[in-house]
Amino acid sequence: MKVTIALRDEALYRSVKVAAARAGRQIRDVVEEALSEWLDSRETAEDIVVSGEAIRAHERGESIDADALFDRMIAEGRVEYQADPER
Repeated sequence: MKVTIALRDEALYRSVKVAAARAGRQIRDVVEEALSEWLDSRETAEDIVVSGEAIRAHERGESIDADALFDRMIAEGRVEYQADPER
């Protein structure tokens, strides 16, 4: 897929271009990696919020439906279920 991005900060673009060249990488690969890491960090932040909510619910004595929580996380692609092959 082709996407055109107009950066406002020309110095940032030059710095990325130089760093990518020094690493023997294309700018598109660096941008793709940065976007992937950004998404991962947002998912991690969301997981922390959900975990905190679950802990607070537990502290209030409320039950937590772990199966429903994990099913939702699997459906959202945030975790993968893999059966234990040794069992």
